[in-house]
Amino acid sequence: MQFSFLSAMTSVLVAILLTACGGQGSGDQSGDQLQGDIKIDGSSTVYPITEAVAEEYRSVEPKVKISVALSGTGGGFKKFGRAEIDINDASRAIKEKEVELAKSNGVEFVELTVAFDGMAVVVNPQNDWCTDMTVEELKMLWSPEAQGKIVRWNQIRPEWPDEEVHLFGPGVESGTYDYFTEAIVGKSHSSRGDFTASEDDNVLVQGVASDKNALGFFGLAYYEENADKLKVIGIDDGNDENGTGPIKPSLETVKNKTYAPLGRPLFIYVNSEAGKRPEVQSFVSFYLDNMNDLSAEVGFIPLSDTETQNVKTIWTTFVEGLSASE
Repeated sequence: MQFSFLSAMTSVLVAILLTACGGQGSGDQSGDQLQGDIKIDGSSTVYPITEAVAEEYRSVEPKVKISVALSGTGGGFKKFGRAEIDINDASRAIKEKEVELAKSNGVEFVELTVAFDGMAVVVNPQNDWCTDMTVEELKMLWSPEAQGKIVRWNQIRPEWPDEEVHLFGPGVESGTYDYFTEAIVGKSHSSRGDFTASEDDNVLVQGVASDKNALGFFGLAYYEENADKLKVIGIDDGNDENGTGPIKPSLETVKNKTYAPLGRPLFIYVNSEAGKRPEVQSFVSFYLDNMNDLSAEVGFIPLSDTETQNVKTIWTTFVEGLSASE
């Protein structure tokens, strides 16, 4: 009888321990490890952070299958609003029409800031005349009215050469494009259309790197990865009270907000229904715990301690609200 009692107690203790190990944000029916699929899409800018987080997470929870695609912020929000993906990477905040799409499909969500980034305006290294531009000059070059009219370098500044300007920029589904046009032109999604556009920043890098008369823009991290092929220019926002002149983007100037107006927050958006799943809760919590170290590794600006805690509080409150609504 004593042996049977001890055996029974041992079995109970083992079951409790297995449940505890598997229940730490789990939900896996095997009681051993988390399982499930997490679908992520969206911004090519945020992609390196999310992919780095996903790679680390796979080593912790190998049975959770995470797919990370990059169809641009706008393309991702279309899928997100149709409930086709669980998380959208975004290099800008969600637009009202995208909120309406989500509502029409019963999609609720939470917005989480994961890093900061600066947009780099770049030229070819052989360009020996352009070292900086003002916001007004960029507006003159990129506004819709410039198409077919502002086509040569000397139209921007008379002392610059009488050569064609060849423009490169992210595709219109890109959050980088939206943010740039809002910050520079004054209206989101508004620019001249005669530029070489691509959702793949590597295409833009190669385009500018192979053309002496090219000018383009994309995320700071992509410039830093390709600094040997490109030349970044300083931007003068016209509000320089300290007389320091044009400012070039860097981790420091974006973080201290002296690089204006092309510094920006980066986000992930999490679908509420997806957020009820243990593997998604586990992954997002892991993301927020590791985003600062990993974003710095791939060239972005981490959140401050206070900002990090605020985002974690938003996520915790969101998850608690999901549990309460069930």
